[in-house]
Amino acid sequence: MRLKEKEVEVGYLYLTTVNQYRAVLAMKGEFLIYAPSLERTAPLNLDYTKMPFENMPFKKCQISTFAKKDYQVFGVNGTEAIKHKLNEIQLAEAIAQCNAKSAIATLLAE
Repeated sequence: MRLKEKEVEVGYLYLTTVNQYRAVLAMKGEFLIYAPSLERTAPLNLDYTKMPFENMPFKKCQISTFAKKDYQVFGVNGTEAIKHKLNEIQLAEAIAQCNAKSAIATLLAE
């Protein structure tokens, strides 16, 4: 399933059809920064406090490019959806794991 650009939101976790998790870390204008996991990542635990982005670099792309990938519905904490909201701790951990803090600041300052 392809996303529509308006379905992509900061602070949400998505799952591609190749089992790659993607957390959207920041958006401004037509661009976003996201954290990608490795492909074929194991499903997250029900209480996912440990994010799957350790030692993974962040990516910057256009929102339309991100949305054009194929995504799938996945379950978190008993809820099935195309995207799942990250809490503040999870989002902060994803940003730290990808060392994306300065890139986010640069994007938001542009």
